[in-house]
Amino acid sequence: MPLNPDAVGTVGDLRTTHWTSKDCLLYAVGIGAGQDALAFTTENSIDVAQQVYPTFAVVAGVDNMSAGARAMESIGTFNPAMLVHGTQAITLHRPIPVAAEVTQQDRVVAMYDKGKAAVVVFENDVKTAAGEPLWSLRTSVFIRGEGGWGGDRGPSGAQNEPPEGKAPDHEVTYHTSPDQAFVYRLSGDRNPLHTDPKFAAMGGFDRPILHGLCTYGFTGRALLAELCGNDATRFHHIEGRFSSPVMPGEALTIRMWRTAPGAAVFTTSAADRVVIDQGLVKFS
Repeated sequence: MPLNPDAVGTVGDLRTTHWTSKDCLLYAVGIGAGQDALAFTTENSIDVAQQVYPTFAVVAGVDNMSAGARAMESIGTFNPAMLVHGTQAITLHRPIPVAAEVTQQDRVVAMYDKGKAAVVVFENDVKTAAGEPLWSLRTSVFIRGEGGWGGDRGPSGAQNEPPEGKAPDHEVTYHTSPDQAFVYRLSGDRNPLHTDPKFAAMGGFDRPILHGLCTYGFTGRALLAELCGNDATRFHHIEGRFSSPVMPGEALTIRMWRTAPGAAVFTTSAADRVVIDQGLVKFS
């Protein structure tokens, strides 16, 4: 069957998962960190305590999840090659621990009919084993070919736009590797869209594209370094929209505009293309 708009409100099972120091280190390498960020890429550097990148929240414990239904299983059927990440937000209630056992529960909060495509929005709350909130995720996916049922088109319009005519307050360029996806996928996202040329062709791409969440991780690295001095305790929220795919090997330029105390908007670009827009980060 096609997508099922009645799935809105469906709550997945409460599931448990865990991660270790090694998982956090692997994620850091997967988003391009190295010698310049020993607190995130090593656990045994002298006088350096290990930290966890805030964007690790999007993959934490994915490979260790207990059995149970996910909310996404309720939305109907579709061709997975037609699905791309739409938006991603993370709200951190405290810094991510280097190792932890947690519970998580997701839910479908909206489904929008874009005519030739559909947008499905999920939320997910992650808590410690003792029930203390760690972070919340809000994720939307864009599924080509699945619209047209006459439903609500959903919100639209500009948001989190950079100030017109103002140069960014911070600008950083990071280079992705041609093989970046092969490292990043080991943190849990094994979607062959990012490694298999034949699967990528099914989705209309001439070669595999980089994970959107890998680009998001590179972006989070830049925001954390420039706005928080690489202190993860100061990083509280990030959100953005994936506006264009990135090819492994491209350079990413992250531009930041401070808009208020503890807040900035940002964009991420590859060459002359904006690949993440509507970006907002909150920090202290």
